[in-house]
Amino acid sequence: MSHLTPHPTLAITVGEPAGIGPELVAMIAARHAQAHFPARLVVIGDRALLDERARRIGEAPRYAAYDPLAFAAPAGMVEVWDHPLAAPAIPGHPDPTNARSVLSTLESACDGCATGAFAALVTGPVQKSAMQDAGLPFTGHTEFFAERTHTPRVVMMLVGGATDAPLRVALVTTHLPLRDVPAAITQAAVGETIAIVQHELARRFAIAGPRIAVCGLNPHAGEGGHLGSEDADVIEPAIAGARIQGADVAGPLPADTVFVPEIARRYDAIVAMYHDQGLPALKAASFGHGVNVTLGLPFVRTSVDHGTALDLAVDAKRAKTADVGSFVAAIELAIALASRADA
Repeated sequence: MSHLTPHPTLAITVGEPAGIGPELVAMIAARHAQAHFPARLVVIGDRALLDERARRIGEAPRYAAYDPLAFAAPAGMVEVWDHPLAAPAIPGHPDPTNARSVLSTLESACDGCATGAFAALVTGPVQKSAMQDAGLPFTGHTEFFAERTHTPRVVMMLVGGATDAPLRVALVTTHLPLRDVPAAITQAAVGETIAIVQHELARRFAIAGPRIAVCGLNPHAGEGGHLGSEDADVIEPAIAGARIQGADVAGPLPADTVFVPEIARRYDAIVAMYHDQGLPALKAASFGHGVNVTLGLPFVRTSVDHGTALDLAVDAKRAKTADVGSFVAAIELAIALASRADA
């Protein structure tokens, strides 16, 4: 049984300070002032940076200091939990000096979700290379939140496409070099991914008896073993095990046909084996309006489907015209998912 929780509190991280995140947050705040999202929005980032970059694109958002003891934000205002940067941010030019400051926003957001202060988390794009240049072992949001919450396996799923027939693509592996993918495709990894997708589609997305398609690893799903043995030896047994557990799952299916629209719409989600097997189809269908969702965490986390857009950020005129659609979609989906809580 479930109930609806009105007006959840969302944490929003700005992401890379030299990227397009601060401008997108300003656009979100302006939109919230005019037509309120049904949520309390708390942005975690450098307040001075947010003010400066808003002025740069001609926005005048109404920011308020975050008060964790307050029951609500001032009407139409976005709150800011100030996390000062270590060095001034120059648009388009990431500075590893600020990497630790960026990481602290993710830590605060994650911990706030874990304690219940926030009902969900929406993340702006980070520049992974800047984090790694600073010596931080950061491979991505998905892996970071899994480690910090001690979650043994989480699943990256992107959502996009038409509202009446959304395309949902989940990944068994995420940010790995292609040469490392086959070894990471184990029966356990595939089976656990299917189980998480099935559980979260039913619990968070309110889909009864979700239908799941699973891609093969090799071309033509191995073509009877002529193009690789992983499909028959690893993926098929994982699918069989999932069916025993009650999952409605098909596969392994050739990745070059399962994303054909008339086939894809038969399923509530498609499980791809690796990043660039599944995400090109999703982004071709809905880039700029897709949403990245992390399944399996103890809280809701969504994100934009694009990167830091340094080329846009460096030019104020181009930054002013940046598409805020994916950020809006990520917030709207986070609100919808957070509002479905188990009774």
